[in-house]
Amino acid sequence: MTAPVPEFPAGFLWGVSASAFQIEGSLTADGRGPSIWDAFTEEPGRIRDGSHADVATDHYRRYREDVALMAELGVGAYRFSVSWSRVQPDGHGRVNRKGLDFYDRLVDELCARGIAPAPTLFHWDTPLALEEQGGWLNRETAERFAAYASVVAQRLGDRVPMWITINEPAEVTLLGYGLGEHAPGKRLVFDALPAAHHQLLAHGLGVQALRAAGARGIGIAASHSPVWTDGEGDADRAAAELYDTLTNRLFADPILTGAYPEGFSSLLPGPVTEDLKVISAPLDWYGVNYYNPMLVGAPRATAAPADFGGIEIPSDLPFAIRQPEGYERTDFGWPVVPDGLRELLVTLRGRYGNRLPPLYITENGCSYGDGPDPATGRIADARRIAYHAGHLNALHRAMAEGVDVRGYFIWSILDNFEWAEGYRQRFGLVHVDYDTLERTPKDSYAWYRDVIKGGR
Repeated sequence: MTAPVPEFPAGFLWGVSASAFQIEGSLTADGRGPSIWDAFTEEPGRIRDGSHADVATDHYRRYREDVALMAELGVGAYRFSVSWSRVQPDGHGRVNRKGLDFYDRLVDELCARGIAPAPTLFHWDTPLALEEQGGWLNRETAERFAAYASVVAQRLGDRVPMWITINEPAEVTLLGYGLGEHAPGKRLVFDALPAAHHQLLAHGLGVQALRAAGARGIGIAASHSPVWTDGEGDADRAAAELYDTLTNRLFADPILTGAYPEGFSSLLPGPVTEDLKVISAPLDWYGVNYYNPMLVGAPRATAAPADFGGIEIPSDLPFAIRQPEGYERTDFGWPVVPDGLRELLVTLRGRYGNRLPPLYITENGCSYGDGPDPATGRIADARRIAYHAGHLNALHRAMAEGVDVRGYFIWSILDNFEWAEGYRQRFGLVHVDYDTLERTPKDSYAWYRDVIKGGR
């Protein structure tokens, strides 16, 4: 089980992550309203194993047990998400006090155990009532998000040192509105761009609302991947640059520089110039979610649609996407490329310079299906240990090259409902038996505990 990692600076923050819809269950308890993912899971064929998240890991009722596992692990912070529809069933207006009470209890439990609460205000689960009014295609959703952020901050802000406005707006735009693989299941392709702008506006308005409520430590969790050129022609380089712009710069540039990449402002709705002043509100830190690089080149006439862990990428886009070859793969089929994290962080620092605030790795993780040994019950997930050790070594190299990284959050603390995959993919440090809901720490849990102890 040994997989050494180098020594990290004193004060480096070690954490774990999860999201509300993936673990809470109790979808109709205590006044919670439906989200787009409630509706999406009810549509036949949307979830690959036919499952739903009605129970998930039952964290809503078992949160004390889960926080105890985090305390034993020794983490300094827990990144969870607040269910918007649990707090505001209609996405605006009436506040569901019982829903807020749950997060109040969770924050108190974390604080009592010496774990810093790090709530994400939006992790993909838009209230269904808002989606029925256009969702992220509707500008009003951004304004309603700010009002919701204010409600949560006023209740929890006295105990929360670290806030995340929105998780992965790129994935919501691409998978939810562009390709229809995630909720709300729309296939708009490039007509999904308004969803990107409105999420970014929601982020900026959310930052304003949090600061007005006295919140501190405000950031965002953005997905980023290195984009490698597939081919040597000018068309291949242009395609890779376009993909990098759409998935990386389209979201980071407005936040960090106050401008969209060249040519994009005219494609977006509303008073974009004025919106950018809101979107680029200064942050205390910037979160990076990293999983693997992407290989992109010009479209090939004979290319079949690419498959990424069950997500089909259409072949009629102005670029062709493949996964890099020659690497080990997770059970999700994603290539394991630890040095891609170093490359990404160095690229971000080079691209944004002193506009880049301190960084946190807000997600990094892997899906492996290792289960309990029938004789001993032990879960020997050596591949997960190797994965995280490799990425921590890469992270340390990036820091040695001058990138200011303050913490690392593993995705995730528990096996959980993995969106369109259902329960087929297991990312957790803790195994969950979905029949009994018994929690069993894996070998990777013990390894991470030792890493954290060494870091202290």
